[in-house]
Amino acid sequence: MFALRSLWLSCALAVAAAAPALAAAPDGPSYGPQLEGFAYPYPLQHFAFESQGKRLEMGFMDVPPAGPPNGRTAVVMHGKNFCAATWEDTIKALSAAGYRVIAPDQIGFCTSTKPESYQYSFQQLATNTRALLEKLGVPRATLIAHSTGGMLATRYALLYPAQVDRLVLVNPIGLEDWKALGVPYRTVDQWFERELKLSAEGVRKYEQATYYAGRWKPEFDRWVDMLAGLNRGPGHRLVAWNSALIYDMIFTQPVYYEFKDLKVPTVLMIGDADTTAIGSDIAPPAVKAKLGHYDVLGKDVARLIPQATLVDFPGLGHAPQMEEPARFNDTLLKELAKK
Repeated sequence: MFALRSLWLSCALAVAAAAPALAAAPDGPSYGPQLEGFAYPYPLQHFAFESQGKRLEMGFMDVPPAGPPNGRTAVVMHGKNFCAATWEDTIKALSAAGYRVIAPDQIGFCTSTKPESYQYSFQQLATNTRALLEKLGVPRATLIAHSTGGMLATRYALLYPAQVDRLVLVNPIGLEDWKALGVPYRTVDQWFERELKLSAEGVRKYEQATYYAGRWKPEFDRWVDMLAGLNRGPGHRLVAWNSALIYDMIFTQPVYYEFKDLKVPTVLMIGDADTTAIGSDIAPPAVKAKLGHYDVLGKDVARLIPQATLVDFPGLGHAPQMEEPARFNDTLLKELAKK
């Protein structure tokens, strides 16, 4: 079985390399395995490096200050079902306020390499990100991280506290340990089979119910097409396989128990109508009822982090920076201006 999987993953990699993008299909666009064909809001660059014996590329945007430079760099980190491009409005606001903004796509996501095999860990992704920032000459930065990016940024700040001047966590997942609370374990193979079935309709229904408290705006469809188009493209199986490996990392590597060890000023920005919880779809009803209550989780974790400030967005969901960007960005800039 393992030999067969290796064979089809190798074939998938070859096909993906040969066919960077497909034309739009009746059920939506298709994009290449590194999201070729999807337009990013700022020039896309790639950082080539070696990790675990493989040559990899991280896609990233490096946006200079549009206003008078303030000498600070902000690094924005995307979530599991998001990409660097989803930070578009916040990048614009930060740049206008004088920040240099770096927006990477992590390995396994979006415009970056999807390895045939990779030992995913938040430590590894943090190390990759640190290598990128060193290459770009950034010794210290403000980290602004959303969803799964919040778990990564927490790990980064634990590994490199001297390189982080402030940590901003926007509806991070990992505010609870789903496994410890009774969510059943999915194997990587089970995640893979699930991810192979991903569709635009399924993504839209999940995000509307979980991320946006039942609401929807037409502009969100772009991000649905981004995810579904990546999965629908020539890298279909490779994209799904990496997604499965990443879900396993998220579920099995909690950062919850180390929030108390953070040594950098931290701002929790929480849309309190969010109900995101990994594995809640297969959790027993009694367990599911306990999961994803961000109105409570934000307050609980703010008490765990030594230098924490909690900012609530009442009634907003998992992605306040996308749901109400003007309100979010105004609040973010005010928090960053505080000493």
